[in-house]
Amino acid sequence: QVQLAESGGGLVQAGDSLRLSCLASGRTFSESVLGWFRLPPGKEREFVATISSGGRMTRYADSVKGRFTISRDNAKNTLFLQMYNLKPEDTAVYYCAAARIFTSAIPSYNSWGQGTQVTVSS
Repeated sequence: QVQLAESGGGLVQAGDSLRLSCLASGRTFSESVLGWFRLPPGKEREFVATISSGGRMTRYADSVKGRFTISRDNAKNTLFLQMYNLKPEDTAVYYCAAARIFTSAIPSYNSWGQGTQVTVSS
């Protein structure tokens, strides 16, 4: 099982940028699909972005398309989420997760980090 730990969250202003990182352990990292999800206050957890094991395929939620970029460095067992032009609606706890198939479906992700808080002020 892949173990994940997010970092890089913080308090920023609308329009700012932020880069989240997710450090993973386990030799199966390079074979895992990785994704970012978020939990806005008072709402359900939602899909943000996912990336295939080799990094060639990506998928984004419509709400972040064009603003967020997901990437990975398999040699360093690290997943990234580069966020540009942040909006107050992006405020949430952000989680990284691992799955065995390329999908945006939350039930397919069986390994999760503890989350990192991103707060965007207006």
